[in-house]
Amino acid sequence: MSGGIFEKKDANKKILQLDKKISEKNFWKDRLSAQKIVKEKKFLEDIYSNYNLVVNELDNLEELLHLALKENDALVIKDCDKKIIQLQNQIKKTEVSCFLSGENDHLDTYLEIHAGAGGTESQDWAQMLRRMYSKWAEKKRGSIEIISEHKGDEAGIKSSTLKIKGSYMYGWLKSESGVHRLVRISPFDSGARRHTSFASVWIYPVVDDSIKIDIQEKDIRVDTYRSSGAGGQHVNTTDSAVRITHLPTNIVVQCQNERSQHKNKETCFNMLKARLYKYEMQKKEEASENLAKSKTDIGWGHQIRSYVLQPYQLVKDLRNNLENTDPESVLDGDIDGFLEATLYKTKEKNL
Repeated sequence: MSGGIFEKKDANKKILQLDKKISEKNFWKDRLSAQKIVKEKKFLEDIYSNYNLVVNELDNLEELLHLALKENDALVIKDCDKKIIQLQNQIKKTEVSCFLSGENDHLDTYLEIHAGAGGTESQDWAQMLRRMYSKWAEKKRGSIEIISEHKGDEAGIKSSTLKIKGSYMYGWLKSESGVHRLVRISPFDSGARRHTSFASVWIYPVVDDSIKIDIQEKDIRVDTYRSSGAGGQHVNTTDSAVRITHLPTNIVVQCQNERSQHKNKETCFNMLKARLYKYEMQKKEEASENLAKSKTDIGWGHQIRSYVLQPYQLVKDLRNNLENTDPESVLDGDIDGFLEATLYKTKEKNL
């Protein structure tokens, strides 16, 4: 698997190095660092194991195919062809895993969705996107927590912030930031006319305590307000929801999922640290200027993916031209193809 991040011998060497660290007497003294190392070791072991499995199966398949060709056994030859396709898919999955080796790829992620201009249409589209990512996370065995949500006036949502926990969630979703465009016959239009709707998605990592972010009290404004939407029977009885504005960057975070104002404020501070960390990361990346432009206007010319339901059926990623003619499956969370294609393209740029 020479096209991946490392060769087999490099992976084995790294695993042995991590094993040595784990066996040290005071390894668990710094629990956060220890957990990161254990997670990295498992990540490498899974890739190494998959590599060996594929190599062994290829060797066995080669012998079987040689015998089948010698005996002209068409049935066995056909089975070998099917097995080769299965192994190719397995190799691709392992290779994609190799691409999830960025500094922050192992972290959980926050996912923000904001409806664009267009009222009910765009708010309904924002809710469809939230469902799509939630379905995808469930398929990846991730857990989803609604941090904040503002319902639409008639249907859908104006905005929503999710915290998604699971294996390499930030690494998988980090390329999804941008504007998503929907074309369909509106269910809210009595004239059954075709409408175009926009919603923006913003992804940033859930930072842990090993990443130090200094937030000055003079640089923030804290507002409290009455919760709305999900949150239990205590909602709408106290000003428990919290909004924090970071004045130098104009970054705004908010949380309303807890009954306690104190807990919501704590969550807000964690989100703000994550946003500021992402902000600093962007400034160091060559692509940060393009990413910033993608968030300036939720409308034409800024979309990363189009979802067309009428007059034809097509989902197209405008960054790599990957297409899927089954929008229903995509909106049900089948987005791995798009995520993998972006990982491949990003890796090619860095080679």
